[in-house]
Amino acid sequence: MIPKFDKIRIQALKELSVGFVMRAKDLRIPLAKHFGLTEEEMNAWYPSGNGEIFLDRISWALSYLFIAGLVEKPQRGDYKISEKGLSMLSSCTEEQINEFVKVTVNTRTPKKDFKNKGTNNASSHVENDDERTPEEELADSYDRIKQNVQSQILTTILSKQPQEFERLVVKLLQAMGYGGEVKNSGIVTKFSNDGGIDGIIKEDILGFNHISIQAKRYALDNNVGRNEVQGFVGAVAGTPSKKGVFITTSDYTKGAMEYVESLNGSPTIILINGQQLTEYIYDYGLGLQTERVLKVMKMDTDYWDAIDNA
Repeated sequence: MIPKFDKIRIQALKELSVGFVMRAKDLRIPLAKHFGLTEEEMNAWYPSGNGEIFLDRISWALSYLFIAGLVEKPQRGDYKISEKGLSMLSSCTEEQINEFVKVTVNTRTPKKDFKNKGTNNASSHVENDDERTPEEELADSYDRIKQNVQSQILTTILSKQPQEFERLVVKLLQAMGYGGEVKNSGIVTKFSNDGGIDGIIKEDILGFNHISIQAKRYALDNNVGRNEVQGFVGAVAGTPSKKGVFITTSDYTKGAMEYVESLNGSPTIILINGQQLTEYIYDYGLGLQTERVLKVMKMDTDYWDAIDNA
């Protein structure tokens, strides 16, 4: 029987512990041998024809290990074990490693309320699957795939330099349509004594109207406080357009959010946290590529009703 992806994780980590950089496909044979898979099981495809089952599950296992920081991605498609992964393999039980992965992934997974689930835990499943329609199951699967990708996005951002995050958020705002047709509308810059304006988006050719940006690549447990937001507000208030976007990989304290609400649009400040950031990156496809497109058909009742009955 082909193992589920969560059963593959530990053995995949062990295979990587020899120190080689490997791709998911490189792990197929050693993992298949470990789990005693037949040639048919190792090469089985999904009924839809969208990929190999075993290889897909290996890829999911690796994505969870990456989100948990137990493996690294030296470059696209490559995986290598991290120092954290080596340390946990030598000092922890498999149960402890799996629990660590579960907790870490849940921490970095955007929380959403699923219809009829009664929970916002992305790793939970509906208790009564037979009560859902195929369309609901498909929508649920899409959401879980999207959340996994968002978690990988956030983990990847946190592994990059802060300056790269500033460039990323400027590109994101441009991808969202800000700056329009203005040439070189996005600028990454640093002003002295400006309260931390990291970039601007020009909304007109002459630059009369622009959006100020502050980007904070913070650890997930390091929320942005009121003082930091207040400093940014002071800088934005001194600009002609008086519009600003504060973007962080973490979140904002209650005091920071209440302060922005009290401004009543003078100046206009938008706060974007890590969850919203990865949502926008996913929805606008920044740094992403389409893996597959599913075409779902339904009956055209007008067509069939027009045909004479027996």
